[in-house]
Amino acid sequence: MRLMKSTDLALRLLMRLAVQSAADTPPTTRDVAATLGAAYTHMAKLVARLQHLGLVEARRGRGGGLVLTAAGRETTVGAVARAFEGSGDLAECTGGDVPCPLNSACRLRGALLAAQEEFYASLDRVSLMDIVAAPTGPLLLAITGRRVVAECG
Repeated sequence: MRLMKSTDLALRLLMRLAVQSAADTPPTTRDVAATLGAAYTHMAKLVARLQHLGLVEARRGRGGGLVLTAAGRETTVGAVARAFEGSGDLAECTGGDVPCPLNSACRLRGALLAAQEEFYASLDRVSLMDIVAAPTGPLLLAITGRRVVAECG
C-alpha cells in the first residue's frame, strides 16, 4: 500500500512539530512548507485538516505559529493514516465506469479489506513520539536549523 502525498506530508509536519522545543518560536505554515519542500497552499490545507482533527493548533499574531496539541503528541501513525487515507476500497471493485462482474461472488475485496486493516493496525502500534526518537528527532532539528532538545535523544 502506498500513502498519498498528503498523508506523507501530514506525518512529516507532525514529526517536525513533535520535536519543537517550547523555548523556540513555533514554525509557521510557510516555514514548514519550505522545510518539507511542499507548496504553501497544500501545507495550509493540511494544517487546517490537522487542526480539525485536534492534532495541531495554529496560533496567530506575534509569537504565533504551529504547535502540536496534547492529542497530537499521543496520536499514532495509524490514526493519522486512517484520517487521511480513509477506509475505502484498495481496488475499484464497485467504483469506476464499469463495476466488476465478479462483485456478487468475489473474495478478493474481502481479502484486500482485511490486509488494509492489518496495515493500519500495525501502524496503530507506532506513536508519533516513537518515530521522532533519536536519531530522527535530532536530524529533523538539524535540517530546520533548530537546536536539539533533550526529549529527542
